[in-house]
Amino acid sequence: MRTGLIVVGVVVALFGLLFTLQGVGAVGGSPMSNTTTWSVLGPIIALVGIVVAVVGWRRRP
Repeated sequence: MRTGLIVVGVVVALFGLLFTLQGVGAVGGSPMSNTTTWSVLGPIIALVGIVVAVVGWRRRP
């Protein structure tokens, strides 16, 4: 369970980073590119992923 939370948290954080980069236009080729919505939601999603990973890391086996 602990490892699963860490993995899920890291994956969600990476997706949040990708969404942020697409929102600001650093990664093109997607309908999400240069969209303010993803520029705002991306960091929030990344933060949620980091929180999940930290909770998984701090959880006792």
